[in-house]
Amino acid sequence: MGLWERLKDGLGKTRSGILGPLGAILGRGAIDEELYEDLEAILIQADAGIEASCQLSARLRAEVKARKVREANELLPLLKELLIQQLSVGERGLARATGQPTVIMVVGVNGAGKTTTVGKLAAKEAAAGKKVLLAAADTFRAGAIEQLGIWAERANAQFIRHQAGSDPAAVAFDALQAANSRAVDLVLVDTAGRLQNKVNLMAELEKVKRVMGKAQAGAPHEVLLVLDATTGQNGLSQARLFHQAAGVTGLVLAKLDGTAKGGIVLAIQEELGLPVKYIGVGEGIEDLRPFEPAEFVEALFAGQ
Repeated sequence: MGLWERLKDGLGKTRSGILGPLGAILGRGAIDEELYEDLEAILIQADAGIEASCQLSARLRAEVKARKVREANELLPLLKELLIQQLSVGERGLARATGQPTVIMVVGVNGAGKTTTVGKLAAKEAAAGKKVLLAAADTFRAGAIEQLGIWAERANAQFIRHQAGSDPAAVAFDALQAANSRAVDLVLVDTAGRLQNKVNLMAELEKVKRVMGKAQAGAPHEVLLVLDATTGQNGLSQARLFHQAAGVTGLVLAKLDGTAKGGIVLAIQEELGLPVKYIGVGEGIEDLRPFEPAEFVEALFAGQ
């Protein structure tokens, strides 16, 4: 199966929840107030959130008026265009340091898929010829260090670890020291999962980030928040609080293939303006894909 087919299949549940109702309202003929209200309801059902859904509907109204669109069956290309605009927030590619290792800190709640995301990113970067180092700063979860070690072996990446229960900030510091001495291109720091409402754990995350900056000026260059797409609107709460604590620079939306709530991408970008850097639409390494708004929207409406 090719990359496009995997993306299309991965978005199948979200697409099925949108296309049926959308097809019904686009087949009505005239564009009226009820159509806009029904469109908002469809988007909210897909977890795009009330604010993002209303904003998109308002933009659609304005464009329909400006372009003198009369028939509902003419709305789909316009809707796609506006969705792509709304999803094209910020810099989607990873920031890259010059003359020193690029450092990426990966954060999120338990079970979101952080360690797997780190491993897949490491494999992709190593396959592209980058010298990669993984740092096991999740020192609390049973098996997390071993799991990351397996990914390091698969990716032929270097690996820095301490004993279970040790200070995660110390792991991050040692990893950056090692990376600079070994001319590493990319450091991926896997942090422990934590609930976004646990103040002491979020403060620890701030400490890890602060220590990285002492070990290497400008580090970390990216703070990626991994969100489980199946959690829907709870992902927005996670993004808000992790952003406050750690200064999130981008999102990885994992497990999109398991949810009908893929509209959460819109909700997060509307409220926080954070770019989605990667999406996960399956279990394989190739199923972690750079997020491309146009490709995402086309896959979402495939068949229409």
